[in-house]
Amino acid sequence: MARTRGGGRVWRTAGLAAGSAVGAIAGTVAVTSAVIAGPAPRLRGYVSESGVGDGGLALAYQAGLLTLAAALVLLAGALRPVPAAAGLLVVAAAATTISAMVPCRAGCPLPPHDPVTMTDLVHGGTSIVAVACCVFAMIAMFWSQRSTYPLCRLGLLGALATLPLSGAVGLGMLLVGGGLLVGTLERLLLLLIVAWCVGSATSVVRDPRYSDCRYYVST
Repeated sequence: MARTRGGGRVWRTAGLAAGSAVGAIAGTVAVTSAVIAGPAPRLRGYVSESGVGDGGLALAYQAGLLTLAAALVLLAGALRPVPAAAGLLVVAAAATTISAMVPCRAGCPLPPHDPVTMTDLVHGGTSIVAVACCVFAMIAMFWSQRSTYPLCRLGLLGALATLPLSGAVGLGMLLVGGGLLVGTLERLLLLLIVAWCVGSATSVVRDPRYSDCRYYVST
């Protein structure tokens, strides 16, 4: 009986990870499509500008964000042997959901360069929280002794890539505001986060046994 429960746990973990990978890719495709066809010229402007308005592009952007939020929840379930990372991913998913449901105004104004409303602050703040939680989840996966070697390595590489980028985006927003520099760095940062999510989910699909405590102890 115990063996059956353990096997079921392993298969559930693999299913959660597979769903997360598919959701992350699908959500990214939807958001990217909205960004490419959206009002922001090429790399200029924030990604969130694609969610402004009531048209089809805004709906595609919102649907993409909600799909990404679902993917983060599924990944949290797959990474539940590392509670810190799983918890951070759940918070990131909640923040992403709020960001999707509370769009910014045209141009996505942010302080200190633009006058802002509460809606702008809620959208911008939850977007920052979502990104920060994903970056800290990478660190948690690297730091935890419950991570497999591939997950640990992915966490380290992800953190090394996204931490300086996060700092650069933050400084760019404070010093120059939205534009080509911040737009390019923001897109690269978000792409790296999605790559980490898909890579981690794929790693779990390949070896979901670490979710079984008996397997972990035996290794």
